[in-house]
Amino acid sequence: MVHSTRAARVSLTAAALLGTTILAGIPSAALAQPARSAIPLQQAPAAAPAVAPAAEVAPAPAPAPEIIRSITVQGAQRLEPDTILTYIKMRVGQPYTQAAADEVLKDLFATELFSDVQVRNDAGNVLITVKENPVINRIVLEGNKHIKDDKILPEIKLAPRQIFTRSKVRADVARIIELYKRQGRFAASVEPKMVQLEQNRVDIVFEVNEGPKSKVRQINIIGNQHFSAGTLRGQMVTKQARTFRLFSSGTSYDPDRMAFDQQKLRQFYLTQGYADFRVVSAVAELTPDKRDFILTYVVEEGKRYKFGDVKVNSQLRDFDSEQLAKALPMKKGDWYNAKLVEDTIDKLNQTAGTYGYAFADVRPNYDRDPEHLTMGITFNIDEAPRVYVERIDVNGNTLTQDKVVRREFRLAEGDAFNALQVKRSTNRIKSLGYFQEKFEVEQKPGSAADRIVLEANVEEKPTGELQLSAGYSSIESFIFQASVQQRNFRGRGQILGTSVSYSKYAKSAEVSFTEPYLFDRNISAGLSIYRRDYNSFNLYNTDRNTTYKQATTGLQLRVGVPLTEYMSLVGSYTLNHDDVSLDQATYYLPDANGVPQCSPLLAGRYLCDSVGKRTSSILGLSLVYDSLDNRVHPTSGRVASVSADFAGLGGSVRYARLRGNAGQYWPLPHGFVFSINAEAGAIKSLKHRNLPDVDDVYLTDRFYLGEPQIRGFDIRGVGPRVVRKPFIADANGNLVLSTDKTQWTDDAVGGHYYYMGRAELEIPLGSGARELGIRPSIFLDVGAVWGVKKPSLLGSNVAVTIPTKDSNGNQLYSQSNADGTVTTTTNATDASGNANTALATTIPPFQEFFYGDSPRPRVAIGIGFNWNSPFGPFRIDFAKVLLKTQGDDTKTFSFNVGTQF
Repeated sequence: MVHSTRAARVSLTAAALLGTTILAGIPSAALAQPARSAIPLQQAPAAAPAVAPAAEVAPAPAPAPEIIRSITVQGAQRLEPDTILTYIKMRVGQPYTQAAADEVLKDLFATELFSDVQVRNDAGNVLITVKENPVINRIVLEGNKHIKDDKILPEIKLAPRQIFTRSKVRADVARIIELYKRQGRFAASVEPKMVQLEQNRVDIVFEVNEGPKSKVRQINIIGNQHFSAGTLRGQMVTKQARTFRLFSSGTSYDPDRMAFDQQKLRQFYLTQGYADFRVVSAVAELTPDKRDFILTYVVEEGKRYKFGDVKVNSQLRDFDSEQLAKALPMKKGDWYNAKLVEDTIDKLNQTAGTYGYAFADVRPNYDRDPEHLTMGITFNIDEAPRVYVERIDVNGNTLTQDKVVRREFRLAEGDAFNALQVKRSTNRIKSLGYFQEKFEVEQKPGSAADRIVLEANVEEKPTGELQLSAGYSSIESFIFQASVQQRNFRGRGQILGTSVSYSKYAKSAEVSFTEPYLFDRNISAGLSIYRRDYNSFNLYNTDRNTTYKQATTGLQLRVGVPLTEYMSLVGSYTLNHDDVSLDQATYYLPDANGVPQCSPLLAGRYLCDSVGKRTSSILGLSLVYDSLDNRVHPTSGRVASVSADFAGLGGSVRYARLRGNAGQYWPLPHGFVFSINAEAGAIKSLKHRNLPDVDDVYLTDRFYLGEPQIRGFDIRGVGPRVVRKPFIADANGNLVLSTDKTQWTDDAVGGHYYYMGRAELEIPLGSGARELGIRPSIFLDVGAVWGVKKPSLLGSNVAVTIPTKDSNGNQLYSQSNADGTVTTTTNATDASGNANTALATTIPPFQEFFYGDSPRPRVAIGIGFNWNSPFGPFRIDFAKVLLKTQGDDTKTFSFNVGTQF
């Protein structure tokens, strides 16, 4: 937007005082320059005084017109006089008349190049004096906040260095107002002003008063008898302005939307059997304050019809008319439904396309019987040739290689056309996530009647993704994650990614690569290398300390082969090195020989039994079924998998693990999408550790649940856990268990079995929110993990003191020396015979509890928002826990944000 500076504003005001022409408020007729009459230099003689007629006298003959001897142009600045003469029809040698002079004025004013024109005649010497219209110096817009300059200026026909004309100003004012009307601002007004400058130049200033956005205050429906006004308003896109529709774009008035609503009303009535329904009139009235509209529809419902005889007349040899008629969804006597007829036509066309008839023409013939109120229908399927794919064209792919798109086609050049395979090809290309969401494979006639050309007109979109995630936990405070992934590396469809995460609870780093078509064959292969550190924390002596650390370093190789169009088999090999350790300074004490050992009193027996290093060599096999229409944002289809893992092909760990998951997506009316996902798993140790109260499955191999699997709970916040609570003195000096969770040691120990499920409903918003990529949803998450052997629990209601010894088992003492230093010694007394202070570790009184080992479901509900924001995908979730067990850690809020490149 060009903003006038203070100086410019003053000059504009000064110009107005000195004669600035204000165009606004002048009637259209007044803006047009009136034609001036030619002003002759010689005047006719005055009339003689009236005398009484003595006798009739013949009138004097009219004087002969003068012949034009020369034509001169005066006052031209930018235009050449000879150029101006070409605009008029008057020429030297013609007789000069008043009509000829008026014609000169009309011709020159019609060019819109002049603000004033005068014609004088002096004995055949014609002088044309002109005043040229000024040149536009610049166009200035003021007051436009909701529509920016880059949207308005292309609509304005006036431009700098053009000749100013009043008609163009009026036209531009109308265009600007029309722009605001399209946005529903019918109270908008534009006042054009002209600021005179030197050298016959002007600035054109359009002062815009945008006004409020005109809303639809009320929608009246007259003539409806069988359906309420509320029901009919529910079918419309336009909505009445109400407080709860604050963010809806459907409450603003739009003439095109109003016309569309008439079609929606007709579609609704036709689905209910009212075949004669019509909208008699639709009127939009603007309120006197120009702020709101009142819409009134007058409808005529007519009579309700039922289906009569429904037949199929097929000219295709592969189609049996009687069998097709029996399979039709509508039956004689059912209420007439025009939408059902349209769907039947589509299904018949799809069926014909499945048999290779790409250009089959299905036309319904209607037999209306007003007397009996029936509607008979005959579906005529005209004869058509079988069609074959002549060519497959891929257009618009600037980065992605042709083969990446072509290998997703389920048809090859020369194959018989199949509509289902074309649809499947469309879904597979969309699932790549490389192109526009509304991609469709186009079908065009080939070089012959039995040939068809399939075109994939793609629009590339960013496939790289930089994602930043953040969350808040009552235990860990903020959690940060970052990942970089390129899903179309080098345009070959390869996936290359790396990710890191950091919190006071867990840290990880991973690099992965996937080749979906190894050596251009339908075999996928992938490699992942990772490091994952999990830390458990507690507040010990008012300081945050680590109870145990779990570090996993490993790699995974994957190979997948398709079995059918929707089913594939994936094999994997994983090699992990796990290291579970404790802070020796906090949780280790020397044994009788002085060797530091994990102290069950300090750390707990279950943790001491888990400390150590181990290697896992895992062979896995998965059977995957996937019929989703889009893997990035699915709206229909299902996905399921069963995987089995065996650890024991080398390494020090042996177990068998089985997992399964399934999901289903349903598209619902009005843009809703409902989905259900379920998952479960079990693990069985194949190696007995033969230790009392110690589980055979290592801590690092068990199942854990929490965020992000179950929203509403913290990371590993669901399932078996050991909680150590300290004793504290109450107001009376009695020892009681602390209720302050920040003083507890809370360690999740996982389980052998788990299940979880999720039901989610994606809610569509108005067109404005949809264009912004906002997709809210409501969800219900459920799950549980259980089945671990109960560990040995420790506790003491008195402080326990453990002597500190050296490597030989001798008691250590603290000795104060004469020079002020303090040293450690094995002597009970110093050189003077004074007793040294015995060193010891004092463990405050505590009690351990075992919680959460139950298959009872944990349930949480909530609402989430997905937003494709300008800086990347954004997800936010609010969850409320409905069911939990003692010891579970809950969490209400989480969000993540990313960007694409």
